[in-house]
Amino acid sequence: MSIEDVKKAPVDEIEDVDLGDEKKQPHKGVYLLPNLFTTAALFSGFYSIIAAMNENFTYAAVAIFISMVFDGLDGRVARLTHTQSAFGAEYDSLADMVSFGIAPALVVFTWSLAPLGKIGWIAAFIYAVGAALRLARFNTMLGVEEKRYFTGLPSPAAAALVAGVIWAANDKGFSGESMATLMALIVPITGLLMVSNVKYRSFKDLNLKGRVPFVVLLIAVLILVLVALQPALVLMGVFCLYGLWGPLGVVFKRFR
Repeated sequence: MSIEDVKKAPVDEIEDVDLGDEKKQPHKGVYLLPNLFTTAALFSGFYSIIAAMNENFTYAAVAIFISMVFDGLDGRVARLTHTQSAFGAEYDSLADMVSFGIAPALVVFTWSLAPLGKIGWIAAFIYAVGAALRLARFNTMLGVEEKRYFTGLPSPAAAALVAGVIWAANDKGFSGESMATLMALIVPITGLLMVSNVKYRSFKDLNLKGRVPFVVLLIAVLILVLVALQPALVLMGVFCLYGLWGPLGVVFKRFR
């Protein structure tokens, strides 16, 4: 319809004119949805700190895993609803720093490292600053980093490793004090892995929509059953193996 036709057309016909190339913008209220998931992730991280202050360390560890779930959902929801934004990306990064940087460091310090004095808080700080640097590097490498691999241990995986050890140890009756020396090694090493150049598989290239071998499906079901039966031990094992996977890969490449 030309401009002259529009001028001559009745009002009710003008309302039905196709705007052509003009894209329909989603309602601004939709942007609230992904940010609600980010807020839920932030709340879980904050609750983890509160639980640790009240010496509910199992709840503190579980809250970090719950935060991981919400953190994994917010980006997917934003992509599905086409509501990605610079604000959402910045908010997500700040929430990650609380949930996967500050919370694990404070929880493990309160649970195990405090009796070690300066060594304890330095170990916790190395982890926290490692998470901050990891997130800052991730933000600057958006669109540049290879899709199949992360550079350095991702902060959610690092948090899950620390939280998994705390949860499993608590579940099996080990006190934080008895684990202090071990945690003084695990925590700073995890922090350093986050800022390393070690490659970790991202699994972003997996095609879950296509056909998969029956064996893969069977293994996935088996893992879910094991998680249901022994969540603390299985999750600790999975993320400890993932944390070791990068350095072991480097060693194997050098000796190949």
